[in-house]
Amino acid sequence: MYRHPIPNALTVLTRQRQVRRTGLSTTPSHRKLWVSPESAVAITRNDAFNEPEVLADEDADYNRSLRVLLVDDSDERRKAITDALADVNCQVIGFVSKREDVLSLVQESNPDVVIVDLESPGRDTLDSLRSIQSVTPRPIVMFSQDDQGATIARATRAGVSAYVVDGISRKRVRPILDAAILRFQQLRGMADELEKTRTQLEERKTIDKAKTLLMKQRGMSEDEAYKALRSQAMSTNRRLADIAGIVVEAAQILIKP
Repeated sequence: MYRHPIPNALTVLTRQRQVRRTGLSTTPSHRKLWVSPESAVAITRNDAFNEPEVLADEDADYNRSLRVLLVDDSDERRKAITDALADVNCQVIGFVSKREDVLSLVQESNPDVVIVDLESPGRDTLDSLRSIQSVTPRPIVMFSQDDQGATIARATRAGVSAYVVDGISRKRVRPILDAAILRFQQLRGMADELEKTRTQLEERKTIDKAKTLLMKQRGMSEDEAYKALRSQAMSTNRRLADIAGIVVEAAQILIKP
């Protein structure tokens, strides 16, 4: 793996070969795969064939059928990608242009992955992708002719899992999708753990605040205040943090002028 001098991106450059504007080739291609460290696929170099090799997950099912939603304004590229996906056990369940409501179709069709195939993603397209990640997060793979660093950075910030420039060979379609899905799942797991930790810290603060209130108003020790909160939680079959929150809210009401 090596780094490329574009912010927040990694790149892999494969064997040089002219690529048709359809975005697909049956031969090894001159291709750049850009990914951000925060939201992208992890890859290594395969020196023998000069192709990026996807890092594998032992528990992943790489043979399962994938349901794909395709965002594309070109009938020619749309057909080429659809045919390539059909060869690798991927079903295109819907098509949408960049001018349509992509979020609504994602919510309705619930695809495993969204593929965006555009010459250059505009602001409206990136806003739509950002909305998808906010409302119903899922892996997004983008094929584009635009290799500008600013565009790549905007796409990754919008939630694109893999950004592929200058086309892709048919045999690489499935590995890129699998890697993007795997990386997306890993990052979602990290985000969930972070949110869990944040929630636990907030609950601890609330419990500590409730204990302090009981200690001041009831003359309790810290241990007695904690036992009182825990006893109330057990008797009402509620969480300790919930009881603490009620105590804090009640105290705030009582001290209001």
